[in-house]
Amino acid sequence: MKIECLKSNLLNGVSIVSKAVPSKTSLSILQCILIKAKDGIITLTANDTELGIETRIEGNIIQEGNVALDAKFIAEAVRKLPDSMITIDVDDNFFTKIKCEKVNLEFSGKNGEEFTAIPNINRVNNVFISDYSLKELIKQTIFCVGEGSTNQIMNSELVHINGDNIEFVALDGHRIAYRKSSLKNSYSEIKVIIPGKTLNEIERILTGDQNKDVSIFFEKNYVLFEIENTIIVSRLVEGTYFDYEKMLTKDYETKIEVNKKDIFNCIDRSTLMLREGEKKPIIFEVRDNFINFCMKTMFGEMNEDLSVNKVGKDIDIAFNPQFLLDTLKVLEDDEINIYMMSPKNPCIIRNEEDTYVYLILPVNFVK
Repeated sequence: MKIECLKSNLLNGVSIVSKAVPSKTSLSILQCILIKAKDGIITLTANDTELGIETRIEGNIIQEGNVALDAKFIAEAVRKLPDSMITIDVDDNFFTKIKCEKVNLEFSGKNGEEFTAIPNINRVNNVFISDYSLKELIKQTIFCVGEGSTNQIMNSELVHINGDNIEFVALDGHRIAYRKSSLKNSYSEIKVIIPGKTLNEIERILTGDQNKDVSIFFEKNYVLFEIENTIIVSRLVEGTYFDYEKMLTKDYETKIEVNKKDIFNCIDRSTLMLREGEKKPIIFEVRDNFINFCMKTMFGEMNEDLSVNKVGKDIDIAFNPQFLLDTLKVLEDDEINIYMMSPKNPCIIRNEEDTYVYLILPVNFVK
């Protein structure tokens, strides 16, 4: 195999597929990136058997072929090469020479035929969604995916397509994130569970362009996302998702309407009292037309009043401040509504259209 391409094209391709290179594996071939030149197309592929990414890059094919190159090495090597044309020349024994201006690198590659191929997904009956909408749906829910949980479903998100609506749901045992968006077309019902890792990598690849569409294809055990020159194939999670809808009640005893930026800043200021690794709740004392925010730590104490519009009963309730900040960061509305039942029941942040609903459990506190 022999190809030529600009450093920028190769570096971008390597950066995209590297996200699917496993950090630990007993199969050394999977710690490589497959470079394949065939039928006028140069493709780069990485695959950890749960997540596979393939992307096409622009370049010239002088001789067709393939080679598997160590992912860490090729990523570092390309990054440190001059910003110029790169030539990759591979002989019959997969000995590889990379030349860029006056730089020459020579090292051993592996037979690309031994690389574990990405599953071949039947690309029919695709679902179209804008790049922007998909990126926003992931960004606005992914922070609620459980990290490192032994429950695989909790490490994943529910994606539910029904008619011209698409819903994303994530939860981690302390909070729930629900987002709904409209699709350009109408589809039969599809309900799948997609690993959070997959969605994280997709969100990084997406550009947020409202004028570009992403195609999504579903099979029994897999989902495929096609984003311009890149495809991402992921294994789906088996099982039944949590019955989250029962928890997203519309009942409340206290409702407050507040400026999102103002309440975010109050909560953010309260964290000044926290030392590294310290976990203390922020206490809300909700009264007629204000909330008093209180944070008490070993370092000191912070109190601040914020004007709000309140309907219903006064309430004292406490939360993990980071959970609130994570949610407020992704809300677009200037004014938000927060609904509460009691100091032991979760608060719910939702809009009137129910295009977003966030649930956050309170924590115990002592005044």
